[in-house]
Amino acid sequence: MLVLGIETTCDETAAAVVERQADGQAKILSNVVRSQTDEHARFGGVVPEIAARAHVDLLDGIVASAMKEAGVGYGQLSAVAAAAGPGLIGGVIVGLTTAKAIAMVHDTPLIAVNHLEAHALTPRLTCALAFPYCLFLASGGHTQIVAVVGVGEYVRLGTTVDDAMGEAFDKVAKMLSLPYPGGPEVERAAAGGDPTRFGFPRPMLGRADANFSLSGLKTAVRNAASRLEPLEPQDVSDLCASFQAAVLESTADRLSVGLKLFQERFGTPRALVAAGGVAANHAIRSALQEVAAKAQTTLIIPPPALCTDNGAMIAWAGAERMALGLTDTMEAPPRARWLLDANAKAPAGHANSRAGY
Repeated sequence: MLVLGIETTCDETAAAVVERQADGQAKILSNVVRSQTDEHARFGGVVPEIAARAHVDLLDGIVASAMKEAGVGYGQLSAVAAAAGPGLIGGVIVGLTTAKAIAMVHDTPLIAVNHLEAHALTPRLTCALAFPYCLFLASGGHTQIVAVVGVGEYVRLGTTVDDAMGEAFDKVAKMLSLPYPGGPEVERAAAGGDPTRFGFPRPMLGRADANFSLSGLKTAVRNAASRLEPLEPQDVSDLCASFQAAVLESTADRLSVGLKLFQERFGTPRALVAAGGVAANHAIRSALQEVAAKAQTTLIIPPPALCTDNGAMIAWAGAERMALGLTDTMEAPPRARWLLDANAKAPAGHANSRAGY
C-alpha cells in the first residue's frame, strides 16, 4: 500500500510517500519538509496569513518532489492523505484541497487525517509497537496524556488546563527576548544556567488527576525577570534553566499519575511514547526515560525529524486507517479544532501555538 501524505497545519509545508507492507511494517520512500521559520522569525511567531500564502506557493512543488524522490506515479497510490486539522484553518484548507484534487483526478481514495492522531501513530511507523500504549503528546498548543487503544480509539487521561507546554516555552523565550523559534532557544540557554537559582513553582504537583498547568509558572518567570531588569546573559540562562527544571519535575509527576490511571483502566502499557515537537527537547527526553524506568515500561520516542510536523506521519496515519477500510468523502471538512478523544472536553490550549519544536 502506497500513501501520499500532505501536512500544512502550521508553518511546515510537507509531503511524503510511505509504503505499508502486508505485514504492517512501514517504509518511508520520501519525506520532504519546508519550514517557514525565516518567513515568521521577524514577527516572533507564526502569522496565519503568511503561513497560508506560503503553503499555496510551496505545496505543489513539494508534492512533486516527494513523488519524484519516492519514484512512484500518482496512478500507483493506494490513497492520498492530508491533515484536515486541528491547525491554522487557512493552511489546513490548502493541504486538504490539494489532496482532494489529486484524489479526484486520479480516482484515488481520500483520507482526512487528524494531525494529533498522526503524532499518536508515528511510533508504529518506526517500530513494531502493539496497542495499547500510553502517549505523552506535546505538539504546538497541545499537551495531553492519551491511552492509544487502537487506530481511531483514544482516551485522554490528562490535558493542559491553560497553557500548553510548547506555548509556555514560546512565551518564556519571547519575554526573555530570545530569537524565534523559542523552544530550542530556551533549551540552549538553559544548558549554561543554574537550575536552582530561582525557586519556581511546580504546577499541579501531587494532584490525583493527570492534568497540566503552566500559566502560573510562566507568570513566575516573568515576575522574576522583571525584578532583575536589565537582564544579563547569565540571568537569562539561569531563568531558562530554572524554568525548564520546573517543567521537567511537573511533567514527570503528571506522567507518573497518567501511567497509574492507564494501568487502572487498560492494564500494563506496551510502552510510554512521546510524540510531538516538544519531544525533541533533550532534557525532556531524559526526564521521560526516568519516568518510564520507574514505571517499569519502555520509552519510545520517534527520531527528531518525525517528532516535528512532517508528511510521513500523515501518510502513515492514512495507511493505518486505509488498512481498516476507513476512508473519507470529498465532503470531508477542514477543522481548526479537532479533538483526538471525541468524548473529551475541548482543551484550553491553542492549535496555533508553536515553540519551534
